[in-house]
Amino acid sequence: MKVLKGLWIGFWSGLILGLLLKWMQAVTGVRNYELLLNVDFIPLVNQVNWSELTEFVFHLIISLVIGIVYVYIAKRRRYTFGQLTIISLVLTLPTYLLFFPLAILAVEADVPEPTDMGAFLYWILAHLTYALLLPILYKTFERKNAASH
Repeated sequence: MKVLKGLWIGFWSGLILGLLLKWMQAVTGVRNYELLLNVDFIPLVNQVNWSELTEFVFHLIISLVIGIVYVYIAKRRRYTFGQLTIISLVLTLPTYLLFFPLAILAVEADVPEPTDMGAFLYWILAHLTYALLLPILYKTFERKNAASH
């Protein structure tokens, strides 16, 4: 059940993150959505011209893993919502900082420069949203399970 819950949480939070960054890119022109999906720096993977949908699935796979890890940590004991939020913020901390290596490593993709602090701020806001979705979805799933029993 933990894996299924983690997959559900990872899918929805990852979907919302991706759609949020796509919307932000459409509104601001800052290409963080491109940065999120970019895989042109990964050897072998970069040999294929992947579709946007396939690159989005790659993003979702990472989010599914984060969701599973989050649920395994959250299920270790009874945490308050505040504690679950802190766990989520700590667990997703690397995603905030990934902006820099992803921007530096991009080969052909038109992504923000690593020195673009506006783009970094949008990236942080989107990933903070993602981090806050994890405990919200976790608690929502818990309530639905409790109601069905």
